[in-house]
Amino acid sequence: MKISTDVKKGRQVELKSWKSPSDPSDGNFSFGIEPFNIPEGIIRKNNQLYFRTGPWNGNMFLGSILMTAVYTDGFYVVADNQQQTFYMAFEYSNDSMLIYCELNSQGKFIERRWDAGKGNWINRYSSFQTDCDIYGYCGAFGICDSSKRCSCIKGFKPRNIEEWSRGNGSSGCFRTTPLQCQRDNTNGSGGAGQGDDGFLKLMVKKVPAFPVRSSIINGDCKDQCLENCSCVAYAYDAGIGCMFWSGDLIDVQKFSTSGVDLYDLYIRLPSSELDKGKNTKVIVITTVIAGIVVITISALFLWCRMAKQRERNEKRKHIKHKIYRENSIGVKLQQLPLFNFKQLAIATNNFNHAKKLGQGGFGLVYKGILDDGKEISVKRLSKASGQGLEEFVNEVVVISKLQHRNLVRLFGCCVDREEKMLVYEYMPNKSLDSFIFDPVKQKILDWKKRFNIIEGISRGLLYLHRDSRLRIIHRDLKASNVLLDRELNPKISDFGMARIFGGNENQANTKRVVGT
Repeated sequence: MKISTDVKKGRQVELKSWKSPSDPSDGNFSFGIEPFNIPEGIIRKNNQLYFRTGPWNGNMFLGSILMTAVYTDGFYVVADNQQQTFYMAFEYSNDSMLIYCELNSQGKFIERRWDAGKGNWINRYSSFQTDCDIYGYCGAFGICDSSKRCSCIKGFKPRNIEEWSRGNGSSGCFRTTPLQCQRDNTNGSGGAGQGDDGFLKLMVKKVPAFPVRSSIINGDCKDQCLENCSCVAYAYDAGIGCMFWSGDLIDVQKFSTSGVDLYDLYIRLPSSELDKGKNTKVIVITTVIAGIVVITISALFLWCRMAKQRERNEKRKHIKHKIYRENSIGVKLQQLPLFNFKQLAIATNNFNHAKKLGQGGFGLVYKGILDDGKEISVKRLSKASGQGLEEFVNEVVVISKLQHRNLVRLFGCCVDREEKMLVYEYMPNKSLDSFIFDPVKQKILDWKKRFNIIEGISRGLLYLHRDSRLRIIHRDLKASNVLLDRELNPKISDFGMARIFGGNENQANTKRVVGT
């Protein structure tokens, strides 16, 4: 079977469809081969182009992707350009295989093969798969995809928005910005505007209709297209060479079949349209970066603000706690005689170093003489002590409620701005450690005196642990905290570490390690 066209003689051998499946008279469709600039198989409906296979490249039609299996079974096209004769034929090497082709009444070119096992004809190829196969379905410069939706090529817009919104894209698209070479020609500046026009690469598309072929090599296709202002697109195929298009691009189709990449189509656009994509990318990237920077700065600002707020809250808590403690001190100290700072400064000769009796964990102890001649010991709380205030209050609370001959007596206290001092009875023999660890003084402590000191300390502890109104654990009892009067009677002092228990409590938890 040969379907042919003889241009010189004006003869054509075509395949005609039936009018209907039951009416063998000539129908509306015919299938033949048209030379155009490159041979193509076409189907006409009422003598109007209805379907095209795409140009023949010597092995296959560029656009009919489902015919690849047919080519291996003996399908071929012969083009004699000199004699202007063209034909396509089927010559199968396997004579036992029964195959027939038909153009049905719906305009589909179908190849069928006889399956002896099933006893039926099996379809092997059909020219139509979707509405996108209809010639000009999306009009000029329109693209049809596998979902049968039309879209315009970049740089083009629909001619009829209303028709496109209803799903009819046959009116096609128009160019939004003229080519630079067209503007140069209009302005009379001449030249092809090669520097201002570029190409948009579209991959995996059905080649547009009516290409003009050229035998030049691939690398020169772009330059040749730019030299001709009427050239709107080009493509390259190894079997054909360069293909160029002028005028409208019709019948551009996307393939949904994965792995099919027949060729690349390059659409000519002004540089302004090509830069839009780049500008869009730049805008997107810039926007993302700016957004990240803004978010980062905002987060940093918020973090700093929250940190400052936390710091202010901590300061408020500290101030409130300090005020509370100050108020607590004031309430507790109201029960004791209060000395003013000037009075104690005069008594200690302005806290002269010569008046220093000793140094405890929370301050210095000075000897003083009041105006009435009474000798006193002044314990001045150290400003550098982090725990001094708590121990000061604790000592005031504890000693003010204790009365025992073996406990040091508290005369009063002084609270003046940052200064906090306790006023005790004066112990002329200082502390027990000054006797025990002094080679000369330790001889004064015979066994009887030592026994009396031990007994006095025990009585003081017994009073603290059992006989006083408050059960008190000293927690820092040592020789330096046992003072001796003129008769070497012991008196327990320095209650800064003391812990008060309830009357019925036998144990309690402590928050920190204390004592020596």
